[in-house]
Amino acid sequence: MRIVSSVLRARPTVALRRVAPTLPASVRFSSSDAHSQESFEAFSDRYVAFFQGAEDLFEVQRGLNNCFAHDLVPSPGVIEAAVRAARRVNDYATAVRIFEGVKEKVENKQQYQAYMDELKPLREELGTSLTNAIFFKHFVADLRTCLGVETKEELYSS
Repeated sequence: MRIVSSVLRARPTVALRRVAPTLPASVRFSSSDAHSQESFEAFSDRYVAFFQGAEDLFEVQRGLNNCFAHDLVPSPGVIEAAVRAARRVNDYATAVRIFEGVKEKVENKQQYQAYMDELKPLREELGTSLTNAIFFKHFVADLRTCLGVETKEELYSS
């Protein structure tokens, strides 16, 4: 017991000094720094190429998360490529939610309407509705059922 207590009280005679490693000034600490000086056109081209090459839903959703995380609204070309990718991997819900993401990112209703006007041919081509259009279609169908009306003309005439 006496030997153990004396060993525990013993202190090393050599002082160890911890030295912090030095890093060169050009080292980047984040992978996002590589794109910090990227122009809007380069950003758009990068994401259009990404979505054109996306092969499964995970890739499409990962690309959307990364794209929408930036402090800008993606260009209509990026939105088109993303919607086409979502439809290519057969995920209608993601295609609709891309438009919801645009609605949240724009600054005002006029910008959103400009995006929707420019992307209208794409929505018609791919059969992608907006959530408010989907809601309205179901609302009218439910209203017709409740009122016992077959056609929309009968609905509006009453």
